[in-house]
Amino acid sequence: MSVFGKGRVFFSSESVGAGHPDKVCDMVSDSILDACFKDDPTSRVAIECLTKTGSIMVAGELTTSTYVEIQDIVRETVREIGYDNPDYGFDCDSMGVWVNISKQSPDIAQGVNEGTAKGKEGAEQGAGDQGMMFGFATNETPELMPLAISMAHKLVYKLAKIRKTSEMKYLRPDCKSQVTVEYVDGKPKRIDKVVMACQHDPDVDLEVLRKEVVEKIVKPICKEWIDSETEYFVNGTGRFVIGGPVADAGVTGRKIIVDTYGGIGRHGGGAFSGKDPSKVDRSGAYFGRYVAKNVVAAGLADMCEVQVAYCIGVAKPMSVWVNTFGTNHIPEKKIEELVEKNFDFRPAKIIEHLKLRRPIYKKTAAYGHFGRDDPDFTWEYTDKADVLKEEAGL
Repeated sequence: MSVFGKGRVFFSSESVGAGHPDKVCDMVSDSILDACFKDDPTSRVAIECLTKTGSIMVAGELTTSTYVEIQDIVRETVREIGYDNPDYGFDCDSMGVWVNISKQSPDIAQGVNEGTAKGKEGAEQGAGDQGMMFGFATNETPELMPLAISMAHKLVYKLAKIRKTSEMKYLRPDCKSQVTVEYVDGKPKRIDKVVMACQHDPDVDLEVLRKEVVEKIVKPICKEWIDSETEYFVNGTGRFVIGGPVADAGVTGRKIIVDTYGGIGRHGGGAFSGKDPSKVDRSGAYFGRYVAKNVVAAGLADMCEVQVAYCIGVAKPMSVWVNTFGTNHIPEKKIEELVEKNFDFRPAKIIEHLKLRRPIYKKTAAYGHFGRDDPDFTWEYTDKADVLKEEAGL
């Protein structure tokens, strides 16, 4: 069994590049978080952005002992993404940057600060908000991610790398991908369709663009999963010159399914970008992924989803739930006992174990928060797998 059950199923996931207007906002929000953490790892940050033609609005709460120049961070981040040319209709030097930031509410802070939670001396750090978070893993790819979202991320990442060379110099920063995978009896069999939307210069020949995107980007990434029946759709409307914040408004946290598992694993109530790890929206979801990935890496199940729920100001979770969709190799009750024994879901312990008070977040903002091969992504480690396997008797 699996989340797809028996029979033939087609499932699609999408990703968007760093130049997508929502991702511009995510990256700006996380760049501000990183700037704060560089000098003050105890900073409390909850920053969101809105962008549209010629402007970015930065708003939220920020409590820190350091000083960050918001205007400079925003402009440099937009430059890094690739909006550095006035011909794009949106560029880092001429855009307006509006800032509306205040300190974190003391009513919230008292529930999070160690020693003040619930007014008791020595109390543990509580959760920064109520809510539920999910983590997910599946053994259908080496990175233990669903195939469709894994391929979709790799496509837009490859496109971004090529855009920054002279190989396809007509490409512009905005792009999207979508991958449809055919499953048979719960297992991925092949990629059925690939959709790419690539912003480009106005004078490019559309057929040249379509051919080069398929040959230089899609086929090298999807190689072993495509066959003679796979269909490719590149720039389905034809022309895609106007893109980024000129074509569409962007908002922080609007691509949460892109950020997680592409719609196969569930998502909780909150977005990630712009939030320091005292916000369990982020740290709880990262830890859920860490737990689920270790369960699958240990061979306890082929697929695992973990839910954790919190109350604001309270350290101990309200609940922790493990679901293996019938793919478990030992009793699911035993897996739950092993998770409870080996993983501490209290917010301060999560932050300490995953080393989350570091300036590592800007690079999480595009191409997915999970399934990445980067030593800073500590929630991707499988360092508990051997212990789980041994204690399970496998």
